[in-house]
Amino acid sequence: MTDDDWEYMPLRLPPDVSRLTAATQLAIQAEFSGWELSNVRLYSDGTRKVWLRRKRRKVPLPGLST
Repeated sequence: MTDDDWEYMPLRLPPDVSRLTAATQLAIQAEFSGWELSNVRLYSDGTRKVWLRRKRRKVPLPGLST
């Protein structure tokens, strides 16, 4: 697989978001939108930058135009 097979979505989580809350938010994204965790970067101020990824869909969703 190459990066052309994946789409990415960056998220920024502020320092006041607890680890449990962040895990819950990411689990919801995974369950209902098909995203999986690709990378997490924790900065010294407590901010987290998260990259989610999912396989690109070869066929557009029904009812949506491109």
